[in-house]
Amino acid sequence: PSRSFYGNNRLLTSQIISYYESINQCKTKLPEYFNFASDVLDEWARLEKDGRKPANPAFWWVNDEGEEVKWSFEELGSLSRKAANVLSGACGLQRGDRVIAVLPRVPEWWLLNVACMRTGIVLIPGTSQLTAKDISYRLQASKAKCIITSDTLAPAVESVLPGSQFLKSKLIVGQGSRAGWLNFKELL
Repeated sequence: PSRSFYGNNRLLTSQIISYYESINQCKTKLPEYFNFASDVLDEWARLEKDGRKPANPAFWWVNDEGEEVKWSFEELGSLSRKAANVLSGACGLQRGDRVIAVLPRVPEWWLLNVACMRTGIVLIPGTSQLTAKDISYRLQASKAKCIITSDTLAPAVESVLPGSQFLKSKLIVGQGSRAGWLNFKELL
């Protein structure tokens, strides 16, 4: 059986549709710049905080063992700002820089996606099934300045790093630490 997480979302849906219709009919001016994280996520967090939108999970992740991670819009916004600070601060990345994420679909994968949107950093997602040859090609072709991976995938990633001339930082997502890598959870 399916569950409805948003209750009666007909009002929100009609608001979104009418907004897009007003854009199509040139009744609403398009913004010069659009950022999903600040223009949508932060707006929904504000509506939720003001009580104008019901408090529902913005993100709900469950793994095979039944562990859950559930973030409200406000929590996702706050965490994504912290993650953006990690990328721009500790990793030294700027708008337009490229980062490769070789991660399984853990909550941090989505968090880093939103953080990259927020900062204008280009995220290049990579599946955890990439081989060392695949990773090496992506690093060189993209001129990525940062690579993000899990502690279990780090050894495979490390095998190709000596040939990566553009790489400035390495970020590990997990509990363990590794020499020469920044730990995302500690920095967050």
